[in-house]
Amino acid sequence: MPYRIYKIINIFVCDKMKNALSIDFEDCLCNEFLLKYIPKDIDKKKIEDQVIEATDLLLKLLDKYDTKATFFVLGKLANKYPEYIKMLDEAGHEIGSHGYSHTPLYDLGKDGFEKELKLSTELLKSITHKQPLGFRAPSFSINQSTSWAFELLEKYGYKYDSSVFPVKMILYGVPNAPLTPYRPNINDISKNDPDGKIIEYPLTVLKTIINIPISGGYYLRFFPKWFLDLSISRISKSRPVMIYVHPWETYKNTTKINAPLIYKFEAYYGIKNSLNKLEMLISKYKFEPIADQLKI
Repeated sequence: MPYRIYKIINIFVCDKMKNALSIDFEDCLCNEFLLKYIPKDIDKKKIEDQVIEATDLLLKLLDKYDTKATFFVLGKLANKYPEYIKMLDEAGHEIGSHGYSHTPLYDLGKDGFEKELKLSTELLKSITHKQPLGFRAPSFSINQSTSWAFELLEKYGYKYDSSVFPVKMILYGVPNAPLTPYRPNINDISKNDPDGKIIEYPLTVLKTIINIPISGGYYLRFFPKWFLDLSISRISKSRPVMIYVHPWETYKNTTKINAPLIYKFEAYYGIKNSLNKLEMLISKYKFEPIADQLKI
């Protein structure tokens, strides 16, 4: 269906269900596909400062539509910009943890993850004077091999996680996981455990013959507006949608790393239009922080 015709029809059926909006507060050097191509002499200060510039644009957009979001904050950036994180908290946004160094859990191992989780948790608490309730693993790296993460999240006071992607991709995915919030069973995180202590809020996929990821990030940049709009309208009739973005993906001046074409395409395709796509979604659908969505 042509987008213009669909848009006219959808004016009369636009859903009022509230959805979840999350922002992974990290810099563009966190992209796993680009790591080995980062020049040793790159200006990391300039790149980290771009996170602030890009997030300022996101905040301007959120303020325009009176929308609050969950910010999953990388510990090393919280350590560098504590006053900015404090400002986000005081502005009514939820502050969650995105780990400390952006190392995937399967590379950190259980002990390494606990050290980083403790460090990032204590840092966020010292800035906001609140216990962070939510966690998102770098590169969505919670799967069956890293299910021990849920035990550690409970140990350090977390109430929910949002790292499970119900689709199988190169770096991540639990393709048979539930599509709505559930409590993962440690022995099989694709199964619900009524006695589980941590709530999992999975990333959103469009269920067809196969699950199609449409939640944000690369998928926000890749898919056209009409497909995103159509998918979210369809999904939100039966379950809330989880959208995620990285500030560097919505910032036209993001520093580009010279890498093989396939990796540059994954990292940078659609950046110039992504903020506009996000505005289309925020202007049409209702969003709120994850903790508000889960009522915790």
